[in-house]
Amino acid sequence: MEEENKQENILEEEEKNTENNSIKISDDVVSVIAGVAASEVPGVAGMAGGFAGGITEVFGKKNLSKGIKVEVGEKETKIDVNIIVEYGARIPDVAYEIQNRVKKAVESMTGLAVLEVNVHVQGVSTSNENNKELIKESEEKLEEDSTQD
Repeated sequence: MEEENKQENILEEEEKNTENNSIKISDDVVSVIAGVAASEVPGVAGMAGGFAGGITEVFGKKNLSKGIKVEVGEKETKIDVNIIVEYGARIPDVAYEIQNRVKKAVESMTGLAVLEVNVHVQGVSTSNENNKELIKESEEKLEEDSTQD
């Protein structure tokens, strides 16, 4: 009980210290946190990103925010996650686990309130050999969808 009171006092002090100052967390930071959390969920074969994400990987860098779109406000954020699931995985369970892990990771690391975690299943991977082709197809579909908006 005493430890809980100490933790509450520390949190109150942190809130007081940051009231007069501002901390801005980049969209890219939230994207990376969400991307890593989502990609670690069992049943996720890969992240379905856009054309820009594919270019980054061509140059040898792993794009940790691939397939993630975020809107960051002052104290809250909304996150969209685009995934490719493994064949045989129960999609509602995978999506639910992504929502929980992404929300927990982003809230604990940034202090932002996560208002939404929307999971968009862009494809199903049947094997590792077909995975690259499926990711490419889903990236092309995402590009088409984003240009129509």
